[in-house]
Amino acid sequence: MTGRPTPADAPTEGGSAPGYVAVELPGVGAIAESDWTRLFPDDAEGWAYYRAVEGEPPEGLRFEAMVVERDGHVVAAAPVFHAIYRLDTPLQGRLRPLGDWLYRVFPGVVAHPVIGFGSTMAERCHLGVDPALSPTERRDAVVALCAGLEAKARREGVRMLAMKDVAETEPADIHATIAGAGFSRIAGLPVAVLDLPFADVEGYIRSLSANMRSALRRKLKTAGAVQIEIVSSIDGIEDEIYGLYEATRANSSVDYGDFEQLSPSYFRHVVTALGPDRCAIILARVDGRLLAMQLCFLERERVIFKFWGMRYPEGREHNLYFIAWVEGVRLALSHGAKTYQSGQTAYTQKAKLGSRLVPVWIYFRHRWPLVNRIFRLAAPHLAFDKMDPELAEIRKRAGDGKPTGT
Repeated sequence: MTGRPTPADAPTEGGSAPGYVAVELPGVGAIAESDWTRLFPDDAEGWAYYRAVEGEPPEGLRFEAMVVERDGHVVAAAPVFHAIYRLDTPLQGRLRPLGDWLYRVFPGVVAHPVIGFGSTMAERCHLGVDPALSPTERRDAVVALCAGLEAKARREGVRMLAMKDVAETEPADIHATIAGAGFSRIAGLPVAVLDLPFADVEGYIRSLSANMRSALRRKLKTAGAVQIEIVSSIDGIEDEIYGLYEATRANSSVDYGDFEQLSPSYFRHVVTALGPDRCAIILARVDGRLLAMQLCFLERERVIFKFWGMRYPEGREHNLYFIAWVEGVRLALSHGAKTYQSGQTAYTQKAKLGSRLVPVWIYFRHRWPLVNRIFRLAAPHLAFDKMDPELAEIRKRAGDGKPTGT
């Protein structure tokens, strides 16, 4: 490791197995790249990505990291974020005015400092455990991570602990160990994933419903006026790229506050850090004017549609979202990817375009037992997957009765 590690205090609850030591670090960049990559192989949001975003976090956020060592070797790790979380954040759509009113009237009740594992910059909670560990050793390593987070929160006077976007696909014993450490969970915003068993874009389009297939072909007819370019550098247009992202955020019907905010330097740092092997940017111009951009991350079997930005209303008039979507699918197919992952927004369109929704979980615990019990009872009614208007409508049509909290 690099940096100046700080051993976490011994926890007051649960405890860790002998020999496992939780160590605080100023960021993922302070962990040896080889250690991080061993825990997270072939991940575009890897060591270089975290190092790029940690240097200039968005206003109001702070990033750190924690590892667990045994005999001087890193056996587990996770990024750490600090934020002010508003309990009214899941209230979206027609309920958003109610949330804003609650915050104005009861700011101290609604807004809470939070410390947690995960990152507002990542697609999932990177909670990594050495694959060489046995099931028992893996459990002990996760227990040590949870104990380290508890000790850090206690020392810094933070009462709310969280783990943001823990993937459903994490091993069942990881989920069970987190729950055993006293965390409750609610459903977060699922991730949209398009499977790609297609030879080409035409095969993908033929797989869609008749209505969507017809609508997409009609929208693509406007592509003749659009100049598409796929680049790996944004030198000279960094400000335009960020402006397009902010325009899309301002135009959105949902607002997740700090959890979707980017630093103005985000795109410049990330594109530079990842390079052409891990990053591609789809640019859409009309008459030479940049109207839309799509940031993609490249992995061996997956392409991540990370961020979208568009100028309004011109982008809509030229159907740029759909044109760029198809270009993203084309990029993924040419790259040999098996999936095209497109994040946690615009669920209606993504579902129509063939994506399935993959669950993620938010784990939480308040350090005051009584408050924790209240939160545990109330949280399922404010789960993110219930409050996103588009997601709620999709699940209503599908008759999905899956519980949103446990």
